[in-house]
Amino acid sequence: MATIDQNTIKHVAQLANIPITPSETESLTHDFIKTLEVVNQLQKISVQDVTTTHQVTNLKNVLRDDEINHAKMLTQEQALANAKNTHQGYFVVPRILTK
Repeated sequence: MATIDQNTIKHVAQLANIPITPSETESLTHDFIKTLEVVNQLQKISVQDVTTTHQVTNLKNVLRDDEINHAKMLTQEQALANAKNTHQGYFVVPRILTK
C-alpha cells in the first residue's frame, strides 16, 4: 500500500486545484488513511461464491411507452392562443444571449 502523508495530500489538492489549509491537510491525511484501511479490508473479503448483483429492486422498466396521445394534443392555434408574442406560428420570446 502506498504511504499517504501530508505531502501526498498537498500534491493531490494542487492537482485538483483545491486550496487547503494546514489543518485541512492534517485532517485529510488522517481521513485518507482511514479510507484506504477500509478499502484494504474489503479487498481481503472473499467474494468468489457471491452471485453478481445487477439489479436489487426487482423493478422492470418503469418508463411508459413513448406513444402519442391525440386526446391530450393541442392544435397550433390552441398552443399559441395565450402567447404574448407570436410570429408565423411560433412563440416569440425575449433574447437572453447577447454578443
